Amino acid sequence: MKFTVIGDTNVKASQIGLGTWQFGSKGWGFGTDFNKADAILIVHKALELGINVIDTAEVYGQGKSEKIIGEAIRDYDREKLIISTKFFPKAIRPSAVVRALNKSLKRLQTDYIDIYLIHWPTPWIVGRFLNHMEKMVDEGKIRHIGVSNFSLKRLQNAQKKIHRHRVQVNQVNYSIAKNKAAKDLLPYTQREKITIMAYSPLAQGWLSGKYSAGNSPKGIRRTNRLFSRRNFKRGEPLLSIIREIAEDHQVTMAQIALNWVTKNSSVIAIPGAKNLAQLEGNVGSFEFELTNDEINRIEKALKEFHPRLLL
Repeated sequence: MKFTVIGDTNVKASQIGLGTWQFGSKGWGFGTDFNKADAILIVHKALELGINVIDTAEVYGQGKSEKIIGEAIRDYDREKLIISTKFFPKAIRPSAVVRALNKSLKRLQTDYIDIYLIHWPTPWIVGRFLNHMEKMVDEGKIRHIGVSNFSLKRLQNAQKKIHRHRVQVNQVNYSIAKNKAAKDLLPYTQREKITIMAYSPLAQGWLSGKYSAGNSPKGIRRTNRLFSRRNFKRGEPLLSIIREIAEDHQVTMAQIALNWVTKNSSVIAIPGAKNLAQLEGNVGSFEFELTNDEINRIEKALKEFHPRLLL
């Protein structure tokens, strides 16, 4: 396992975390492909393999994800875990973040959240949300403040609105297939010592080699335009290079994708896992190192990859 630190803190975090969007969510196969017992087993195995970052949100499975995690970590040393969860800013009153946090604490069966994030930007009241979150840091209910899906400009504005603390994390959609963060966010976050948490680092499985133009995933991923026939055709040169590099290292395409995302020490990838094999594969992405030539081959192919993501 490779480790980094969160933001400008001294909190040591595994560069591969466990994303739990799939826990409790029928769209990801919960209840058919896997159940609560499987999810708890995945959490326990993740901790055994050295993962100490577990990411969730109040909206994942309408609170079920947090409940499952709370049950799974109940007998573990809480101080050794980094739990991040997110507040969905659907309410107009900024004080709603206080109520949301207390509900998350109850579901997670913990007294504090290590990283508490605003799930989506709300430009008109984000400053007031952050002010309430600062108070909760002072009270010990939050260790560190984060945001999610914030553009560079919105992240900079959020940082300006904080007075006593700072934004330590920005969680964004970041992968080989969706790499805008590498072009604009990463130079800033590296300079300012802000951690990027990369969700969907496998582009919901598009980079895994499991799917093709004639074999698209079911469930919630059906809405992901990357899985269209046209985008598979456009992405074949990129996918072929990833496949070739994977064969050279005798690893999976998913492991190449995770290795690429985490080559920068300021990035933590949080892939999901619906079974132990997927989890072990995620952790195995650190068992080799991409060469500069391989990285250049991938990034050269990226320049030619222009997916059509809108209907």
